Amino acid sequence: MIFDKMSDVKTTVSLPQSFPFSVKVSESEMPDFIKRTLAIELYREGKLSLGKAAEVAGARNKWEMLTILDKSGVPLNYTTEDVENDLNTLESIIG
Repeated sequence: MIFDKMSDVKTTVSLPQSFPFSVKVSESEMPDFIKRTLAIELYREGKLSLGKAAEVAGARNKWEMLTILDKSGVPLNYTTEDVENDLNTLESIIG
């Protein structure tokens, strides 16, 4: 793995030459497709929080990530504790 100045992790993965054709994704769309797919699956497995999944996927915010997850048929892992934390954050912002 290579770490660069932007705090990104870069790694190389070898895939079969037919992979882009199999998933019907152009070469230019491949990096975003892989990041989004990785974020969805790691969230589904409970290995990433919603916020971290959004970061990995390149989503603008958690709400966009919720839309991505919904379109992928992934149930939301949103606990009572998450609700309380979000309400506390909202209260601190609003006052």
